[in-house]
Formats: sequence, structure tokens, C-alpha cells
Amino acid sequence: MKHKVKITPEKRKQVDEFAKLMTDYPIVGVINLESMPSKQLQASRGKLRKDVIIKMTKRRYLKLAIDKIKDKKPGIEKILEHCGGMPALLFTKENPFKIASSIKRSKSKSPIKAGQKAPFDIIVPKGPTPFSPGPVISELAGLRIKAGVEAGKIAIKEDALVLKEGEICSMPLSSMLMRLSIEPMEIGLSLVAIYENGTIYGKDVLSIDENKLKSDLTLAHSWAFNLAMETGILNKQTIEFMLVKAEMQAKALQSLESKS
Repeated sequence: MKHKVKITPEKRKQVDEFAKLMTDYPIVGVINLESMPSKQLQASRGKLRKDVIIKMTKRRYLKLAIDKIKDKKPGIEKILEHCGGMPALLFTKENPFKIASSIKRSKSKSPIKAGQKAPFDIIVPKGPTPFSPGPVISELAGLRIKAGVEAGKIAIKEDALVLKEGEICSMPLSSMLMRLSIEPMEIGLSLVAIYENGTIYGKDVLSIDENKLKSDLTLAHSWAFNLAMETGILNKQTIEFMLVKAEMQAKALQSLESKS
């Protein structure tokens, strides 16, 4: 026998509110607010206010809201699988990828603190530093960073991998990266997944590189066009160019015949 969740009228009202939002908005996203400072949360909300509504509630109340409307939105219950950490829901009528891009742009860089995990491999690049010769060289050496003196300043001799993705940052490394103005962390909303028309898009899909996508599409169009021209495929994109090509080939052939 399943235990029935008892909630107060106030919480029931919250459940009904979430159910209505999920019904009214075609796009429902999950955001993880864990370790998100309240100041940055308000700032991020302000940047997205025109496009989205962000609401927080407990997971069990969210489940109750989903149970009320899951017949109207097939597959919406799968969004619960992505509600880890401190989840909040995002409601919008905008394109999921446009929202994901807006959230990404709203983030700001931040230094890594001692005890935090590296979000990716952190590399101290080769080149000059603002440090004058002194004990800093020993500090760098202690962090496996090769350095020397060039033009009166300390310089990093070669790129140094100081922290691998997922490793915990130490206090000395945190301090040194801050002094080198290396800020590998990002402060902002962490978009986990988005639901649209029965499909759940994970963060790996939503975090596509727009510039790379545009470049790939342009390259693919170029290859397709060249292939069509070489194989003689006629369509509204190639017909004009093929006529010009045919005319040039005809003139070239005529020129050869007149010489012979």
C-alpha cells in the first residue's frame, strides 16, 4: 500500500500552480540551483524575465503536480529523473535551444575556490606573468608549473596541466590561479534538461556550439552544392550556375573547333 502524501492547503495551492504552469507552457526545463548564490540567482532571473518563469518547489510536490497533468503532456514524468541537487522548474514558450543559449550567455566567470571540483582540465598557459622575480618561482614549481625570468618578469615556460576535470582544487593552487587571473568556474543557472512535445533534451544536447553548428551547416551546403554541380543534378539552386557552366563549355568548344 502506497503512503499518501499529506499536504497543507497552502502546499496544495502550490501543487495546483505548478500543474497549471506545466499545462500553459509547452516548454518545461529543470535547473539545478545547488551552490547558486542568491545574488547571482536574482541577476540571472532578471536577464531572463521576459522569456521565462522560474519556480522552486520540493520534488514530492512536483511529482504531485505532474501526476495531475501527465495525461495532457505525455512523457513529462521523465523530467523527474533530472531533478537532482536543488531543482527548480523553468517555464517558457521560447525555443529550447534559444533559452539554453540565453542561460549560457547570462553566466559569468569566477575563480575556483579550494575544495571545488575542476569543471574541465585546467591549464596554465605558456607566457609572461605580472610577477617580479622572487619566491613566486618556487611557489609555481611546487604546483608543477615550470617558470623562469624573461625581460625582468617571471614567465611560464610551457603550458602546465594543473588540475584534471573532477579533481579537487587545493588552497595554494586556488590562490595562484586567482593571482594569474585564471577563472575556470562559471556562476549562473545550471540547465539540466528541457521537455518539449514528449521529448527530453539533456544538457549535452542543449549546450551545442552555435557558431560551430552554423559553420558545419555552411560547409555541408557547400559540399552538397558542389556534388550537385559535378553530377548534373538540376534544381532551383543549381540551374542558373549549370546554364552558365554549359554556356562557357560551349564557347570553349566552339573556340577549339574554329582553331582546328
